[in-house]
Amino acid sequence: MRDVGSLGATLGGNVRRSRRRKKSGTAVDPNTGVDFKRIYTDESSTVIADDGVGLAVRTHLTGDDPERSPELTVIFVHGFTLRMASWHFQRYGLAERWADRRIRMVFYDQRGHGRSDPASAASSSVPQLGDDLAAVIRAVAPTGPVVLVGHSMGGMTIMALARSHPELFGYKGRVSGVALISTAARGITEAGLGEGLNNPVVDALRVSVRYFPRLVQAGRGVTRQAVEPVLIAASFGPDFYSPSAGHAVESMIQNTPISTMVNFLHALESHDESTALPVLAQVPSVVMCGDIDRLTPLPNSLRMYSELGDDSRLLIGEGCGHMLPMEHPDLVNDGIDGLVQRSRIALNRPEMRWYWGRDGSV
Repeated sequence: MRDVGSLGATLGGNVRRSRRRKKSGTAVDPNTGVDFKRIYTDESSTVIADDGVGLAVRTHLTGDDPERSPELTVIFVHGFTLRMASWHFQRYGLAERWADRRIRMVFYDQRGHGRSDPASAASSSVPQLGDDLAAVIRAVAPTGPVVLVGHSMGGMTIMALARSHPELFGYKGRVSGVALISTAARGITEAGLGEGLNNPVVDALRVSVRYFPRLVQAGRGVTRQAVEPVLIAASFGPDFYSPSAGHAVESMIQNTPISTMVNFLHALESHDESTALPVLAQVPSVVMCGDIDRLTPLPNSLRMYSELGDDSRLLIGEGCGHMLPMEHPDLVNDGIDGLVQRSRIALNRPEMRWYWGRDGSV
């Protein structure tokens, strides 16, 4: 296993640092006029999860030849209190890059988020999200190779899928690449700004949302004071300037149902998908993180990268926070595009030179 300490110091081999380009002169919002809800105009469908929850899905096929079958499918899984709109720059930037290829791009709102059905307290768990992703794969990508891209809780969703459905990542499986962006294999409240989510106010909200849901809805101001500032503050680096992007993220967070927010907080605190990393290591991967991400700090990404094998890449956004896909989209798009170029299913198991006979002989 690569040594995390020396890795962070040398940044050699498959590791790349990238600093966001800054505009000179007076600050100008580069995203003025961007419609962050535009993704909802793509072809729509609903995937029914195993427990009956409906998941809102949008699909886009790159290329202009409707007779060509997709060469692969890329599925994007968003993070906690967000929705598929958080992939805006990937949806349109990568579609432009892949204009000469036939690639199916799939985006969906996780249960309890965006336009998907609400999630009960019992089903608000990371393992359930992994099962939801399995249902999406079965429904929208029944054949062909699949590349999975997850941000924050979306990365945890992919790890949960690997732990519960390891056959998808094996040499007979269909997953051919994995991108883990600003995520962690273990609970987010162990380090960084995530510690701010571990407090008595949030604990009280967890109880209230189960037994007094209307009261919690009426007290949304309390929720905002306890949780939302933590998430919003962690979104971008201190030098990032885009009121439009900031408002888009704030709107996603503030429009997430309180029950979803509170119920999934417990799931994020207690989840541990570390055992999924050896499964993910069977296919090419890329790990991406901002170096001042205060929600899932960079050491989490370094540890994951160190366990993902030789066919893994690490991309670090200098000066970037948790919302790397929106803050440094070029870096993220480079990472995903490169992963698609390297994608392949797991290598076949080596042939044995010997076997045991029924009588015990070799």
